[in-house]
Amino acid sequence: MILQTRKRFQADWRTTHVSDLHPLTTATCPGRADVGHASSDICACKEFSSIFLFWVCSDASGICELENSQLLMLPGPTNVPSRVMRAMAKPVINHRGPEFRDLYRRMLDNLKFVFETKGDVFVLTASGTGGVECAIRNILSNGDKIAVAVNGVFSERLRNAVTAFGGRGIEIPIDWGSAITPARVEDLFEKEKSLKALAVVYNETSTGATTRKLKEIGKICHDNGALFVVDAISILGGDALPVDEWGVDICVAGSQKCLMTPPGLVILSVNERAWKVAESARRSYYFDLLEYRKFLANYETPYTPAVTLFYALDEALLMIKEEGLQPRYNRHNLCARSLYAGLEALGFQIFPQAEFRSQVVVAANYLPKVDDKKFRDLLRERYHVVVAGGMGKLKGTMFRIGVMGTVSEFEILTTIGAIESTLVDLGIKFEYGIGSRASRDVFGKQD
Repeated sequence: MILQTRKRFQADWRTTHVSDLHPLTTATCPGRADVGHASSDICACKEFSSIFLFWVCSDASGICELENSQLLMLPGPTNVPSRVMRAMAKPVINHRGPEFRDLYRRMLDNLKFVFETKGDVFVLTASGTGGVECAIRNILSNGDKIAVAVNGVFSERLRNAVTAFGGRGIEIPIDWGSAITPARVEDLFEKEKSLKALAVVYNETSTGATTRKLKEIGKICHDNGALFVVDAISILGGDALPVDEWGVDICVAGSQKCLMTPPGLVILSVNERAWKVAESARRSYYFDLLEYRKFLANYETPYTPAVTLFYALDEALLMIKEEGLQPRYNRHNLCARSLYAGLEALGFQIFPQAEFRSQVVVAANYLPKVDDKKFRDLLRERYHVVVAGGMGKLKGTMFRIGVMGTVSEFEILTTIGAIESTLVDLGIKFEYGIGSRASRDVFGKQD
């Protein structure tokens, strides 16, 4: 079997360029001398963080192919640890039985730890957008005014959800690449009276901009009798968000981002202020939080949950508790700073303003003469690193990299090295290795 630790590989990586690594290698399987394998068996596996390399025996000759999966450096879905993936292989259980109740009770306790809340927490089988709909539908009646800070694609969707459900969406226009400030919120309440709520996307995934001063914004909302709703889908678990301390009445998070779980689950926290409003709102059927609260008394969900995904999230939450919230946030911050340093050394302009830069999504404008499709296709097909393109009016002008979940020095240096090799392939002139050195230096300062 192949035995090599991530730490050892990271040390080796400092002297290895991505261009020196071929994504598919043929060699004699090191496991065959010890173990007999049938044709097409996977006979050994080495795991570097969240990347898996498998020796796949295709015949009895002992000649095997080393296949590697893609490194997902997307702002969701993200790489899922093998420990989380293995949890999904457990037998499916009765979602009305004692085993599920024990599972759900443990999950909710650990989610309260991550949200830093004493309020109610719910896990719904839905996408992040489903969670946004749930949050809005449970506080909105026809004609209610909900203000939305719009600074990107996902905050646009949040505004549209308010309008779609019969509310009056009051848009607060914010330059893309920046975020709302307490001063803008003060101005809002001076001009708009009887607002039901203010909704903010904590981390605008389409631009890589994070809203700061959430605690101050929450206080202004409450001083003016409005709820504070936060879309934290792409950031919960990757940056600080003490829900109770910051006065967040409803918080929405997604499984496939910093919580390092496959897509398909959305989590909401709800406090007493929000419950008082929800009890008189026009709620939907599937997303009726009052029904979820009723079933919560028995640690069940009103509708059939995705049990295997619950297993995955349960395991991911245990890993988060083992690491600790602050060390986890510090790790994300370090990785983001390293990535920013590497990209800037290569000449890329970071899209968001410096004060709003995210530590979970890094967005950079393309260098002149770099084509979006060619760049990302080469990065994916030749170097097996997958990044996202721009969205909305930014489509084709930028790329976005997720710094989420299991991310570490290995993933960051792999990505920067792959980007450098891709630029060489595209004929871009630059000092090869300057990006990798800049990224490495950030990590080196932590040694």
